[in-house]
Amino acid sequence: MKKLFLFVLIAALFTGGAVSAAPPSIPENAARAYILTEGETGETIAAYRAHDRFAPASVTKIMTMLLVAEALDAGQYRKEDTVTASERAAGMGGSQIWLEPGEKFTVEELLKTVAVVSANDAAVALAEFTAGSEENFVERMNDKAAYLGMLDTHFENCTGLPAEGHLTSAYDIAVMSRELLKHKWITGLTTIRTGSIRDGKLELVNTNKLLRTYDGATGLKTGFTQEARYCLSATAEREGTSLVAVVLGGETSALRFEAAASLLNYGFAGYRTVDLAEKDGELPSALPVINGKEEEVPIALEGGGKILLPKDKAARLRYETDLPDSLPAPVAEGETVGTLRCYAGEELLLERRFTAASAVEAEGFFDVFRGLLRRVFLGSAA
Repeated sequence: MKKLFLFVLIAALFTGGAVSAAPPSIPENAARAYILTEGETGETIAAYRAHDRFAPASVTKIMTMLLVAEALDAGQYRKEDTVTASERAAGMGGSQIWLEPGEKFTVEELLKTVAVVSANDAAVALAEFTAGSEENFVERMNDKAAYLGMLDTHFENCTGLPAEGHLTSAYDIAVMSRELLKHKWITGLTTIRTGSIRDGKLELVNTNKLLRTYDGATGLKTGFTQEARYCLSATAEREGTSLVAVVLGGETSALRFEAAASLLNYGFAGYRTVDLAEKDGELPSALPVINGKEEEVPIALEGGGKILLPKDKAARLRYETDLPDSLPAPVAEGETVGTLRCYAGEELLLERRFTAASAVEAEGFFDVFRGLLRRVFLGSAA
């Protein structure tokens, strides 16, 4: 039901011919499936066969990088920690950096080679370092996919090398791409055009050609196998709007990049991400509480403060808040406390709830009595 609601909401936002340009025409040989979404809200702008399941090739490594990024940010290990290549990792085929068994690299160096040249051997070495074995790591990949609601996805390995049942969709790839981009530092690796390892002896050239040709490109991951054909999750940011364009099954490498660029161009030309907190001043962040153990309760806007809008509507955006002056205790966490309404001129675009971000208990008899004593004491002391 949640997915259905989101699609209904998106349809409500974008009906009425807000953008003059027609949706991009992507040739069939350029993509078996594609999707274009906003990079933070996840709202879909354009899609074709977005939930059809295909082999993703090395685009799989978005999830591999995500789990490594999470392990790093959780303090499981550090970027400078040393990883020793196993025989199994060194034996991976396909794209690789030709690891030798026993060869040592830092976590950051190996993650860089995964991001830049899609190194299968480095991906397996990181998986083993993170979870003890690739099998354990892949189990975590599937657990994370389930947690993110990636219902079209099943992983068999951390590399994207051909394996029966290793499938995902354009929609799910966009989901994990957005999740990876929450780790802001990752673009420091995914935007590297050229680099090197082994003291400069092995040059690294990024497989994502859009980094050289597309203004604002931030990544994210290419992929190719004979079964999957040419795949790409392309991310870019311009003037506060971030986009994710996923293209699966292009007949040539050039076609996948052309298709992704076409989708990104369409998104940037017609849409803009608006941060409501920056529109007409800050949104309220708390409300006073009457007879509560806390004097105020923090409030949050359901779904966050950012929305994606056609540019002509964003230019006319205004909003109204319907909030009480205060709340009586008790206040339950998640309780609806008010409403935000967004308009383009007089057209209502959406409504979102303000909810209590934490609970506030009501004062008991002794709390009230102690408060009274404090007021009397402080009053007499004055």
